[in-house]
Amino acid sequence: MPRIAPRVAEAIILPSGLSLDNRLIKAAMAEGMAVNSQPSDELINAYAEWAPGGWGALITGNVMVDERHLNSPDDVVATAGDGSLSCWTRWAKAMQANGAAGIVQISHPGRQSPIGAGARGLWAKTVAPSRVPLDLGPGIIACTARKLIFGTPRELEEKEIEDIVERFVSAAKLSHAAGFKGVELHAAHGYLLAQFLSPKTNLREDSYGGTVAKRAKIVVDIIKRIRADVPKPFCIALKINSTDYQGEAGISQMIEHLSLFEMAGIDFLELSGGTYEDPQMMHGKKEDAPQDKPALSARSAAREAFFLDAARSVRAQFPNILLLVTGGFRSRASMEDALASGACDLIGIGRPAAVTTTLPNTIIFNENLEAAAANFKVGPAPVPRLLKMLPMSRIISGGAESKYFRRQIQRIGKGLSPIEPPLAG
Repeated sequence: MPRIAPRVAEAIILPSGLSLDNRLIKAAMAEGMAVNSQPSDELINAYAEWAPGGWGALITGNVMVDERHLNSPDDVVATAGDGSLSCWTRWAKAMQANGAAGIVQISHPGRQSPIGAGARGLWAKTVAPSRVPLDLGPGIIACTARKLIFGTPRELEEKEIEDIVERFVSAAKLSHAAGFKGVELHAAHGYLLAQFLSPKTNLREDSYGGTVAKRAKIVVDIIKRIRADVPKPFCIALKINSTDYQGEAGISQMIEHLSLFEMAGIDFLELSGGTYEDPQMMHGKKEDAPQDKPALSARSAAREAFFLDAARSVRAQFPNILLLVTGGFRSRASMEDALASGACDLIGIGRPAAVTTTLPNTIIFNENLEAAAANFKVGPAPVPRLLKMLPMSRIISGGAESKYFRRQIQRIGKGLSPIEPPLAG
């Protein structure tokens, strides 16, 4: 164990019994590398490049649970069709060849499935807890784009919700059969599970809405079903938006939700932020935060991590929930500080991992690097100035940045080096 980073390098045993060799997690990032909805050779190659990097765990990008509703046409879909298990087994073996735990992030986009993404038919509507359309901003252009790309979702029937629960469970069972060590339920970034949790998008008055607890029922049901159907030490993680719980009422709802998730049996909770409606919050840009949302504290800014304030709030109420914080860590010192403070238990690294697959061994665990040199600065992705001047520029720019880093992952899968890795010592 490297003496220079004792906390980050510490092994940790999750409640399910799964042991991680260290606290560094390659966070989920969109890859856009599926072929016929299954992991392509290039996608498997990309994870084979991450495997020897020294990560405690590798979390995949979004794997969709329903082929009719995708985030993009090149998403991986968890289906039990011909050849799926064999392909997924190769993926799991490549990812875990050097001891990192492979965790599959499973998701349903709900109302965020654009036209042409999925096998639901060109004119079929997206689905959501309630008929609440996306808000892409004011103006004719934003309104027209929303109508043309996403439309207004139709409200799910209860039997359809039960089918979605079953699809999440089936995805977990496929992941387990293939040899992965766990799944992460994506209930953040405005996807379907997040839509159920929020009173802004869930206006139902039935078993799945009307109260704080009922809005969480779909997530609780999925967790319990997976835990019942898949044996330990298979882990179940949950990703939520800390930015979805604002103000006194929001904090109260978060406490009730987390109590339910903890009792249902999650292994760790990942705190994230951002949606299609507010994409910049995914990147923790304080200057882009809406005026009615609190800015990060000076202490969080100094520590670099975007969601540490939220993590400390959760920790105060739930001392036993293991917390993964992803976003903004750019140095060994900031990671050590965050872990030492007790604000989190696991450190998630996203975009820097897309340009340096071996980041843990190269920088964090590198005994030849003193503390001052053990940092990695990732510059902003190049966004054409013209795009920044267009209506909906925040959404367009956010998409352009994501696309840039997705291309780096695709280059890795092809055996190429990322273009001009924006790292600085």
